[in-house]
This record gives sequence, C-alpha cells and structure tokens, in this order.
Amino acid sequence: MHINILGPVSVTTDGQARTIRASKVRAMLAALALEAGRAVSNEDLVDELWSGRAIGNARNALQATATRLRRVIEPALKRRGASVLRGVNNGYLLEVAPEHVDGNRFLDLSARGTAHLPTQPVRALELLQAALDLWRGSALLDAGDGLRVRGAAALFDERRLTACEDLVNALLSVGDEARAIAELRQLVALYPLRERFCELLMLALYRSGRQGEALDSFLRARRRLDEELGIRPGPPLQRLHAEILAQDPALRLPTAVLPSQGEPAGVSR
Repeated sequence: MHINILGPVSVTTDGQARTIRASKVRAMLAALALEAGRAVSNEDLVDELWSGRAIGNARNALQATATRLRRVIEPALKRRGASVLRGVNNGYLLEVAPEHVDGNRFLDLSARGTAHLPTQPVRALELLQAALDLWRGSALLDAGDGLRVRGAAALFDERRLTACEDLVNALLSVGDEARAIAELRQLVALYPLRERFCELLMLALYRSGRQGEALDSFLRARRRLDEELGIRPGPPLQRLHAEILAQDPALRLPTAVLPSQGEPAGVSR
C-alpha cells in the first residue's frame, strides 16, 4: 500500500488508486501518514481534524473517523491478514514504512539529487526528475486546515521549488540550456518574485547566445520587484547582470550555476 499526499490525498493498493471522499477521513489519513510508523495522540488528532472547534464526545467522533478510514485502506489487505491502522495507548498509528508515503520518497530522492549535483550532475538530474514526477498537485491539497498538514504542505511546496531549482542547475551543468530555458520560463511566470529563477533564466539565455533576452529578463524582474515590493534586485541578480554586460568568461564555467557563496539557493524576496 502507498499513500499519496503530494496532491489530493489518496491510497494506492495493488496498483489501483482509491480516492477518499470524506474530508475528515482524508485529514486523519494525512495526519497519520506524516508520522508513518509513529503514534499520534488522540488529542493531537482531534485538534487536527476539528481545528480547535468544540465537538461533543471527541473520542467517539475520532473512533468513528478511524473506522471509516479502515474501510478505505484495509479491504485489499485483509486477505493478507494485515492491519495498517492500529489503535495504541491514547492514539493511533499508521503501520506503514515511511517510504510508502510519496512525500517521504520525494524528500529522499530530492536530497540525494542535490547531494550529487556538484560532482555527478547526470545522476542528480535523474534523481531530481524522479522526485518531481511524484507530484500531482499542491501538497496535501484536500487534507483540511489543521496546523500539522498546513505546516507540512508549506514545507513540501518550498522543497518542491528548491528541487525545481536544482533540476535546472543540473540541466545547465550537463549543457541542456534549451530544456532549462523552457522549465525556467514556466517557473518565472509562476513565481515572478523568486529572484533565483530569474537569475538562472538569465544565465541559460546568455549561454544560449541570447544576451539581449537575458538583459531584458533582468529589467522585467527589476520592474516587478519595484512595483510589487518596493525593493531592488538582490546582490546575486545585480552581479549577474553586470557579468553578462561584461561577457564574463566565468559564466561558462560549471560553477556558475551554483548559488553565490553566502546566498542560499532558492531565496525569495
């Protein structure tokens, strides 16, 4: 069994995805999947499912939700004598390996891809693409508004953007500027205030012999930042603009795709 949280919450058993219609059942599955293999207390689950709203007999309401969740996730496993959702002392536990949750697989693949980026960009590209292919929409899209799932969703979405950045870094490292430009145009359109994406697009365009387009990208970014945030581009973007104007030979080096020292990758302004 695999649990999918990188998009709408669902369960896949024997290769067949099962959607979950009831919102509270989805929320409970998501909260437990985030702690796969570890118990979550009744109190925390009640807070997550009802977000602090007063309900009559919270324990009974939680038990009823757990019963409905079992009906969704366990039918295909009964013939194997398996029990996935277990009640434990003052809580519940989803007894699945962490790697059976797509969010955990994404984090593992993307971390390994990033680690390979400086020395093995081809392998990094494979791992990062595999990580991003797991996504089917915004993380925990329909998992409710509990603090746990909303915090996790924000973390996953940010890690997804970092993985996108590292994927582009890998593409530039292996000399695939055309695909890098295609990916970056979409990312810049979706996240126009994320300066690192603009920086990488400028670099990819310059390496493709399109210096004028690279400089135009800087002007558009500067205008957006001024109009929407009232700020100027950060030092890395300004430095790249100057280097492109000077046609600095260092822009062709593999190290040019890595973030400037002291400027973490993926900084948003």
